[in-house]
Amino acid sequence: MRTLKVDYNGDGKKISTYLTNMFPNLNINAVYKALRKKDIKVNGKRTSSNDVLNYNDTLDVYITDNILNGIKENIDIPIIYEDDNIVVFNKPVGIEVTGTNSLTSIMKDKYVFLEPCHRIDRNTIGLVLYAKNQESLSILFDKFKNSEIEKHYIACCYGHAKQFDNLTAYLFKDSKKSIVYISNEPKKHYSKIHTSYKLIEYNKEKNLSLLDVTLHTGRTHQIRAHLAYSSLPIIGDGKYGSYELNKKYKASSQLLCSYSLGFNFNSDSGILDYLSGTTISLKKVPFKEYLK
Repeated sequence: MRTLKVDYNGDGKKISTYLTNMFPNLNINAVYKALRKKDIKVNGKRTSSNDVLNYNDTLDVYITDNILNGIKENIDIPIIYEDDNIVVFNKPVGIEVTGTNSLTSIMKDKYVFLEPCHRIDRNTIGLVLYAKNQESLSILFDKFKNSEIEKHYIACCYGHAKQFDNLTAYLFKDSKKSIVYISNEPKKHYSKIHTSYKLIEYNKEKNLSLLDVTLHTGRTHQIRAHLAYSSLPIIGDGKYGSYELNKKYKASSQLLCSYSLGFNFNSDSGILDYLSGTTISLKKVPFKEYLK
């Protein structure tokens, strides 16, 4: 069972529309079936397909994660790089990194030892680094903590981005609402964040910018919230973006991809010393088709 708190993007939407926006791989027929079986409740009460959601409603969805995420038993997870100590997968949309029916649970049976070294959002696609032994896992955790692994993302945003920008702000995570808030000024319980980007391409007619984003601090939803706060909402982002823009550009999930991992080791890296100076990237820059 999933319990969802309806944000401002869900206000006024039908349940079927809201759920298929939240879960891009969810089959609409599965939603109708759950509604017929009374497996979806709003604020604790059974509902129908014609009911409309309001901001801050609580939606209880008795649909398995497997169906919500459209996960098939023999799903193909591409391996971008692998050696005796690490493996880098190309995660598809709609799958969590950890948990039930996750990337980790799907792939774990194929390895003696397999643990993720970092996470990306369910609807963010791209590279996820895993350790294949405990020693590698400990080293990589330290490298991420000490900012010795550089993470680059590709984001397709609405608005005319600068050629380069170095963004700093403060972020607060509201775990109960599963949302984060950004402030220019330091506040209690807010953590400092640092995000920079370079402009890859801009389409004036569509007012879309394709960005190479560097994540200097790794907070929840940092890139999505920070860019939206900077008037560059990511297309397809149902939480921090615009429903109207997402519909206009026909994006059912956020156009954000974990694109490359750079191993910039400047301290002892033990059995992973051979990775120092290496960058692992996808061969093709995603989302360019949206700017054509």
